[in-house]
Amino acid sequence: MTRMVFVNRWGAATAIGAFVLAGLVFSSGHVRAEDDDHDHDGDARVRQGFRIAPVPLNLVRKNRALVGLGSYIVNGVGDCNGCHSAGPQTEFTPTGNPYLLTPAFDGHEKINPATYLGGGNDFGPFPAPTSSVHIVSRNLTPDKTGLPLGGDTFLEFRNIIRTGVDPDHLHPTLAPPFNGALLQILPWPVYRNMTDRDLRAIYEYLSAIPCIAGPPAPSTLHQDCF
Repeated sequence: MTRMVFVNRWGAATAIGAFVLAGLVFSSGHVRAEDDDHDHDGDARVRQGFRIAPVPLNLVRKNRALVGLGSYIVNGVGDCNGCHSAGPQTEFTPTGNPYLLTPAFDGHEKINPATYLGGGNDFGPFPAPTSSVHIVSRNLTPDKTGLPLGGDTFLEFRNIIRTGVDPDHLHPTLAPPFNGALLQILPWPVYRNMTDRDLRAIYEYLSAIPCIAGPPAPSTLHQDCF
């Protein structure tokens, strides 16, 4: 498991550009996000998930319906990239930031694929402005094992969401009343109420996105891609 701080605040404000569904699945198993076949269960959220996925998806040995649902949760509901990109300055492409006026914004929202869910967002001094502790968002993309979050299994991922426990024990030690054993920014008390299927869908989607290598080692955000 990659040793890096796991944080998330999936409620950060952002907008995700929608892509038109077209094309066929290539023999390599890699498809564009707009390449939506008929989803297996007819769920409109699955279809919408494929429309709004901002990066190419690898569907080899993946459950297509879960990938689409996971994209819907990650991109359309949770805004995971709002915290798990390197920050607002690089979350969007230079001309794809919907918060800017034209001509800086060309009218087409576009997530920056080079930073998508690659982590590195520094949330600043925590828990007070005078603190020396900084919490940095984790790289959620799959590493060379093909598993997301730097090689976490689904059971490890589910346990993080259900309990808030940092499996790497890298979360900064905070004085009481803070519980240093628990993640302090990830809103796990809310997300643990999701069903196992929803959590599985998120994990399946994160397994299908491209790897972001991150900065060079020994940075805790670095990971080896395929």
